[in-house]
Amino acid sequence: MRRGVAIDYVIWHTLQRYPNVEAVPVVTMADVAALADVSTATVSRVLTGRPGVGEATRQKVADAVERLGYRPNAVARSLRVDTTHTLGLVIGDICNPFFTELARAVEDAANAEGYSLILGNADEDADRQERYVDVLLNRRVDGLLVVPAVAHSDAIAMAVRQHAPIVFVDRELPGINVPVVRSNGRKAIRDLVEHLLTLGHRRIAIISGPEQASTGVERLTAFREALGVAGVPLPVDYIRHGDFQEVSGQVQMAALLALDEPPSAVIAADNLMALGALRTLRRGGLRIPQDMALASFDDSPWFELLDPPMTAIAQPTKEIGSIAVQTLLELMHRRAAPSRLLDCRLMVRSSCGEAANVRKN
Repeated sequence: MRRGVAIDYVIWHTLQRYPNVEAVPVVTMADVAALADVSTATVSRVLTGRPGVGEATRQKVADAVERLGYRPNAVARSLRVDTTHTLGLVIGDICNPFFTELARAVEDAANAEGYSLILGNADEDADRQERYVDVLLNRRVDGLLVVPAVAHSDAIAMAVRQHAPIVFVDRELPGINVPVVRSNGRKAIRDLVEHLLTLGHRRIAIISGPEQASTGVERLTAFREALGVAGVPLPVDYIRHGDFQEVSGQVQMAALLALDEPPSAVIAADNLMALGALRTLRRGGLRIPQDMALASFDDSPWFELLDPPMTAIAQPTKEIGSIAVQTLLELMHRRAAPSRLLDCRLMVRSSCGEAANVRKN
């Protein structure tokens, strides 16, 4: 069967199965050229804004485009000019308010520079992250922003070796030398620990993030260091590993409450785990901060609406997103693109108590 006959048969067969579907003809550049009575090369020059075409001819082409409803094939054009004006973003968890705000900030910054954004939600899963990285690069995005969910990524390592423009956001991967835009989590945790110590807390626990995430490692290391400098003991049972998800916050807070000597204060290493920890305390009828102080890394708009409002570390999320896009654009244009480390703010509220009300050892 000849190719043309085969195509006609497929169309006929489709219409027999779906009689309500109308066959819509595909308008090509050749159709525009025929109606405007010019060459396809002239149509291409007009559509791409190149010089060498008279105003009358440009108008004829524009009229033909409008009459035919012609839309240039963006994918085909990207193969010719090696750009799609599209950026990719792979985040950890779209349900996490931090990543939701980050995605919005990245999209706003990308749009301001004339780029569209394709978003991938890895859901803190290594396999999903690898698939999204592969898919986005295969779709020829001009640059890629990634919040790494793992300690190692074959897909990212290969892309970097092939000189794909990639910037890490919020987290980093050991051994992969790309620009990183993130907040200074180490200093932020030290500030929070000092705040708790000032209030009189000496039994302080942490619900840390996963050990394969650089932010989880950094926040736990800073927590250990701050207590060590203050000479405050840290029982091994006071370190609980979550996965940046709400359920793990519930489970790990329950484990802390079951200890013979529970802590007087708990730091949750992200806002979803803080929500889970709060849920466990509420279900147990425990008062905050009288029975347990609770603080969070990552602020959320609803934290200040709680009773009592929750003390939290606020990251400069919008600034991180904006700077990450600018860093990626610098990398795409072969210019210097250094890493950036941004300061956080400690939002002191009343969930950790006051010095006079803290239960001492």
